[in-house]
Parts: sequence; C-alpha cells; structure tokens
Amino acid sequence: MTALESIERLRTRMERSIVGQERVVERLLIALLADGHVLVEGLPGLAKTRAVKSLASNLACGLSRIQFTPDLLPSDVTGSEVYHSAGGAGEFRFEQGPVFNNMILADEINRAPAKVQSALLEAMEERQVTVGGKTHALPDLFLVMATQNPIEQEGTYPLPEAQMDRFLMHVGIDYPGPDDEVDVVRLVRAEEKKSEGTRSRDEDPIAQEVVFGAREEVRAIHVSDAIDRYFVDLVGATRWPEKYGGDLATWIQVGASPRGAIGLDRCSRAHAWLSGRDHVTPDDVRAVAPNVLRHRLRLSYEANASGITADRVVAEVARVVAVA
Repeated sequence: MTALESIERLRTRMERSIVGQERVVERLLIALLADGHVLVEGLPGLAKTRAVKSLASNLACGLSRIQFTPDLLPSDVTGSEVYHSAGGAGEFRFEQGPVFNNMILADEINRAPAKVQSALLEAMEERQVTVGGKTHALPDLFLVMATQNPIEQEGTYPLPEAQMDRFLMHVGIDYPGPDDEVDVVRLVRAEEKKSEGTRSRDEDPIAQEVVFGAREEVRAIHVSDAIDRYFVDLVGATRWPEKYGGDLATWIQVGASPRGAIGLDRCSRAHAWLSGRDHVTPDDVRAVAPNVLRHRLRLSYEANASGITADRVVAEVARVVAVA
C-alpha cells in the first residue's frame, strides 16, 4: 500500500467519526503532512476536540490533552525539575510534562494567561523544551493542535501575535447541514451501543513511518518559479495593499510575516499531493490561502467596524493578485 493510499484510509476513518466536516478533516491532514501546528476554531459542540482526537487515535502515536485554564502554570505544560532523594543522596531530575508527546491537544488554548502561552512557543518552533538550563528534545512526530471558542470571551486571553504566527493553519468549523446532523445523532447513538476499547483488525493504527514517508513525497512535489513568486506576491499584497487599489489599504493594518509565504508553500504541496498531482497549481495555493493567512493579518478599525472578516480580505487578495 502506497503512502497516499494509507493517508486516504486515514481520511476515510476520520470522516466516519466526524460527519459533515470533510473540509476540516482535509485541513488536519494537510497540517500533518506539512509538519505544522493547527488552530481549530468553532462554536461549542462542533467536534473540534473530536476531530483532533480522531486523528491521533487512528495513528500509532501518543496524545496528550491539556485543558487550558486561568490557573494553569508553565510547568504544567513543559514539566519541571523535581528533587529526588535516596540513600542519603539527593538530585534534581527532570519530570516531563504533557508536551512531551506526539500530538498535543491544547483545549481552549485562549483560557490561559500569556506566561503559559509562552511556554508553548519554544516547543512549537524549536521542537524542544529548555528547563533548568537543560534542553530536552521533543519527538520527531510532534504536532500541537489547539482549539478555541470564537464568541465566549469572558475569562479568556487573546493569543500573542508571535504565537499565532507559529500555527501553520487556522481552521474554522461551522454548523453541519440538517442531513449531516441527523447522521451525527445516529453516529453517537451507535457508538453508545458499542463496547469500549474495541477495534476491528482492519482498523489498526497507521504507523508513524507512513507519515514520515508521505512527508518525503510531499517535499518532492514540484513548485515552479511562477508559483514561488505567487506565494510572495500574495503575502506582499497584505503588506502593501495600496499598490492594488480598492478597499484593501483601508482593511489591513498589519500584513503577514514571511511565515505566510513559507506556509503557503508547505500547505500547497500537501494539497497537491493529496489530490494525486506531482506539482503545485494556482488552485492549490488559493485552496489553502485562507487557512494559512487569516490568522496572520491584523485588520484595521475601519474593517472591524464594517464587519469585514479576515476571510473576505484574503479572498480579495487572491482576486487582485495574478500568477506571474
């Protein structure tokens, strides 16, 4: 079985568990293939946590869930030095925190203060944790998948721009359609009838080596010079929108960082690979642009007052920027 066939099997399993959210499933797979972290945002009860847990449960990997709360401490995430004594001698040993796992579910990440948010920055960017002057490496397969509620702001702390920029993708989840919601009810009812802990033989977890092999194939996807320039031009339009006229200049206060262009490249290649192509097309870029750029923009007061969303801004950028 090829790497693509294995990843498609993973997609099928996830879609059985998360009804009516095929686009979200695809975005999570793109983040996995592109080796980047993802922020999942949506109203309560829309299967944000379920989506992340479904991905982890179908891979042969470990999952740590961190429920972010206002009283959480940085050491609750990274771990800390603990004093051990035996036989009259004592020493400090590092006790690993939940961040030392393959997949980290940071549930309601915006409910913890900035000091805790900063504890994730080194882990997300450098794939390591430094405690007590010593650096500890994280696993080769390491993804942070965070969730947050967009409307309930009481007792929450906005994520720092530096941390938002570390997320490769920002994925939104919306309400399912009526037919899909009927299927959701039936799915939960069927799950209640099943005994816990059962897994059929053909649903063994997919090995981590399959993911690493798929990533190698994604890295080999061809990207033309014109597409490279398209990445940069899209990001450049968010920094100097006045060059393109229209309303962009009044909508954007701060544009995307260079991580925006890097993210477009990585996600576009993953999207092309999932589509069975060996090269990136402009359609691949436009398909992932909202997820890669929406959280990297700071909109102006005029845009917010007029109800202009980041998705509308990204759509306008994609409309006015042409492939060279």
